[in-house]
Amino acid sequence: MVTSRGTAVITGASSGIGAATARALGAAGFPLLLGARREDRLGEVADGISGVDVTTRRVDVTDSGSVRGFAAGIETCEVLVCNAGGALGLDPVEKWDEGHWRWMYEANVLSLPRTINAFLPALRRSGNGRIVVITSVAGHQTYVGGAGYTGAKHAAAAVVDTVRLELLGEPVRVIEIAPGLVNTEFSAVRFSGDTERADAVYDGMTPLTGEDVAEVVTWAVTRPAHVSVARIDLFPRDQASARDVHRR
Repeated sequence: MVTSRGTAVITGASSGIGAATARALGAAGFPLLLGARREDRLGEVADGISGVDVTTRRVDVTDSGSVRGFAAGIETCEVLVCNAGGALGLDPVEKWDEGHWRWMYEANVLSLPRTINAFLPALRRSGNGRIVVITSVAGHQTYVGGAGYTGAKHAAAAVVDTVRLELLGEPVRVIEIAPGLVNTEFSAVRFSGDTERADAVYDGMTPLTGEDVAEVVTWAVTRPAHVSVARIDLFPRDQASARDVHRR
């Protein structure tokens, strides 16, 4: 298949922002390598994309061996979208769950050096690499009950800023996309499948969709090679901060 674009790699591509980004980058002409833990869902996403080559591989970004296997044999890629992550629980610090906090740090923070390092040689070889990390407004603000997640996302944002400094002068741009409220499976996972509680997060307001975020990712990675989009904060109109949401 002939294309003028290099391969785009996306983690957490089985649903939500990751799946929407796969569809958007595929439509923009990028051949795709999609990764997530749920292989059946990955297959469904891949089946809905036409016009470019799509490869799927299972990956667990909390496991270094799994990430190395995900990247094996990829000689060159232009775009790496680090999207996997998530939140567990919404408890105050005095009621913290150590297991939840450890998982959030593994998934949101330690996943970044694992994944970036696995693909950095391929990004360099492309001559025009772009690393996109999907963080959150929680990486720059805080809210009651969110210390485990906001702490992890603050750390993730710091990693992104540091990598940008460390790769200065190399043909790799580092991009952070920090969304506010996005209606995906995020809240259902945070609340252990409690759909009523998850749905209440978006009551009375219009949140972003995965497609909204994917459109911004696609715009950022298709800027001319001399243009680096360092960070975009993306909110629904009904949200002004991590804590301030207008509900009708």
